[in-house]
Amino acid sequence: MEYLIVAGGGGGSSAGGGAGGLLAGFSGITVGTQLFVTVGAGGAANVYPSTTNPGSNGVNSVLIATSLAATTGNIVALGGGGGAQQNPTNNGLSGGSGGGSGNGGVGGAGTSGQGNGGGSSGFTPLAGGGGAGTVGLNSASSSVAGNGGAGIASAISGTVTTYAGGGGGGNNNTGSASSGGVGGGGIGGVQSVSNPTAGSVNTGGGGGGGFGVFVDGAAGGSGIVILRYPDTFIAATSTTGSPTITVAGGFRVYQFTASGSITF
Repeated sequence: MEYLIVAGGGGGSSAGGGAGGLLAGFSGITVGTQLFVTVGAGGAANVYPSTTNPGSNGVNSVLIATSLAATTGNIVALGGGGGAQQNPTNNGLSGGSGGGSGNGGVGGAGTSGQGNGGGSSGFTPLAGGGGAGTVGLNSASSSVAGNGGAGIASAISGTVTTYAGGGGGGNNNTGSASSGGVGGGGIGGVQSVSNPTAGSVNTGGGGGGGFGVFVDGAAGGSGIVILRYPDTFIAATSTTGSPTITVAGGFRVYQFTASGSITF
């Protein structure tokens, strides 16, 4: 069985939230195995009037089995780190991928094998959150905020889709909006011009950051769990959580956008 597990993305504050951790691989299963699936929610954004709090970390996505291969055990993708507020020395939170930092802070750390660190900011514009594929970008100047890090593409669902992009950092009104990382990362907001956007649902994208104490960040996107195996093997005997089930291209695919279970 092939799996893709993406956790919820981190919420934005002034800086962009980090993408949810992404894990992909293979595991042997046997008839009678029951897998329990948790699909992590996106992290909440920092909301005014707080001028110091980061966005919240995303929620872990988890695959727990009664009889997975002994070398695999439970599989846990970590929620993305929240983006920092703009006040000096505010650091991004660590997670699957790390959140971007405030002015003078450092980006949160990513988790090895799941994602990358958030960017750092030495200017008033804020840094981008890390993505599963690349790090979040630092703020480049007094008018250039950091873009979110890119995610990773997968064809496990039958369609090539990119997951786990980081959220873009917030910018002042002398600059333009930063980009969210490809893979559902939210766009950064611009002071008095535009609000940030949330990470896309079921991608694990980080939320975009907003600029200024009167501007909220945006929430991270929820995660997803996808399982597939050759259609020469039997279909699952039961599922809960209403996964989307497709049989095409020689595979049976079970796509969970909500928590549930599957029994073979």
